[in-house]
Amino acid sequence: MNLKQVVSSMTVFVAAVVIGCTTGKGPSDTKASITKAETKKQREQHRPQFHFSPPANWMNDPNGMVYYKGEYHLFYQHNPGGTTWGPMHWGHAVSKDMVGWEHLPIALYPDENGTIFSGSAVVDENNTSGLGTKENPAMVAIFTYHNEKLEKAGRNDYQTQGLAYSLDKGRTWKKYDKNPILKNPGIKDFRDPKVSWNEKVGQWIMTLAVLDHIEFYGSKNLIEWTKLSEFGKTSGAHGGVWECPDLFPLKVNGQEKWVLLVSINPGGPNKGSATQYFIGDFDGKNFKNDNSEQTTHWVDYGTDNYAGVTWANVPKSDGRRLFLGWMSNWLYANEVPTATWRSAMTVPRELRLQQTPAGIRLTNVPVKELQKLRMGTTAIKTQEVNGSLDLSNRYKLNSSLQELELNLDLSQAQEAVVRFSNGRGEHLDVGYSVSRKELYIDRTQAGRTYFKDNFSGRHTAPLELENGKLKLHLFLDVASVEVFANDGKAVMTDVFFPNEDFTRTELISTGKTQLQASKVYNLRSIWGDPS
Repeated sequence: MNLKQVVSSMTVFVAAVVIGCTTGKGPSDTKASITKAETKKQREQHRPQFHFSPPANWMNDPNGMVYYKGEYHLFYQHNPGGTTWGPMHWGHAVSKDMVGWEHLPIALYPDENGTIFSGSAVVDENNTSGLGTKENPAMVAIFTYHNEKLEKAGRNDYQTQGLAYSLDKGRTWKKYDKNPILKNPGIKDFRDPKVSWNEKVGQWIMTLAVLDHIEFYGSKNLIEWTKLSEFGKTSGAHGGVWECPDLFPLKVNGQEKWVLLVSINPGGPNKGSATQYFIGDFDGKNFKNDNSEQTTHWVDYGTDNYAGVTWANVPKSDGRRLFLGWMSNWLYANEVPTATWRSAMTVPRELRLQQTPAGIRLTNVPVKELQKLRMGTTAIKTQEVNGSLDLSNRYKLNSSLQELELNLDLSQAQEAVVRFSNGRGEHLDVGYSVSRKELYIDRTQAGRTYFKDNFSGRHTAPLELENGKLKLHLFLDVASVEVFANDGKAVMTDVFFPNEDFTRTELISTGKTQLQASKVYNLRSIWGDPS
């Protein structure tokens, strides 16, 4: 495709996005605002149909996620000049429900201090910064500047932290005139600030990724920062650089615990990028890990959930900790076979702490708002499966967009597999091996793998059954699957690229699997009906 064709394709797609999304309508009524001709233009091969993706060009980490006046803001790492990683900007979109999105103009552009790497955003309700007023508080973004000139000159201090603010609900932004607000002490990886207000100590806390550990900083005004402490040099996984942290409290067993998310690249459980977590206590200065230094826990065992962080400023009346991740992996992110854009985000999820026999663990489950995508409910009665059960023909589960809630008793089975397939003989398997006590996704036969030698594979996650029972909650989009097992105790996310959409679904059992009362759904596209 030549440059003229790329520009033409981008223009068509952006126009369709504006028509379909600027109304602020959710998926249930998107169809009314998009004509069939416009809808077909959304069906670029492998274009996600209910996941967030950029209108065109490159996207990676979610940034600046904040809720304000009825809108979930999503900023993201963006190269507007091409479909591979390049000069970073902050792209921007908003949503009323985390399902249907309105694309907005680019929020932050590079300047003399560098390009705009990852960071976070807060609403300065008490005007601690003096950048807004009590009546109209500033939305404040704090992000990493990456100065390529200094990097090429061989210096280590090329990453600093900058600030920008908005007084009109994030629509326009002004850079702070004395940037950077936090200079680099001489460390080449010094980035991805996640900022939050700590009520107990009455100041802002910045959680910063620094090479192979986390550093905490404190500020009364979002502008002047003092280093408080460090954590992690000898804790958790260290197979790669630490990135994109997040720190927040959650309750379990009536007590408050603190969760620290840290993404790592490479070094994930199935190679490449992944996000680990720590559970402990934070006193406003120091983080104390509850687990041994050698223990590593993963948010998601799949290969395609990275750099995920949570939304700030979600109302206390909501009570949820809401998470979103980048649905790709640095092993192959620049090479995946999409034409005018690259990458998507995971479905939004709720993070919870749960007491398990092995200790307190972080679970994640899909948000309830995703139920808007369902096109009716098909109930499955309890039955025995020994061999193959065609869910598509029997239960009219024939869309390339599916949600499955399956309850399986594997007490007399050796293995159970949910297989998604197409007419070309390609298939994707989501399965559980009883003897290995592992959940897995196998994408070796799922379509295009030529673009990267390490893309094809069988990926696994450890999971103990509960009295022989396995609960699977699956979301299938045209180029991704997300698996939530046993209420989010084990989670896997993988992307894939079939030559034709998967529209056939079957349950395959080795030994006797009892398929207990379950539900399956065909899902609608946020772009409307593509037929």
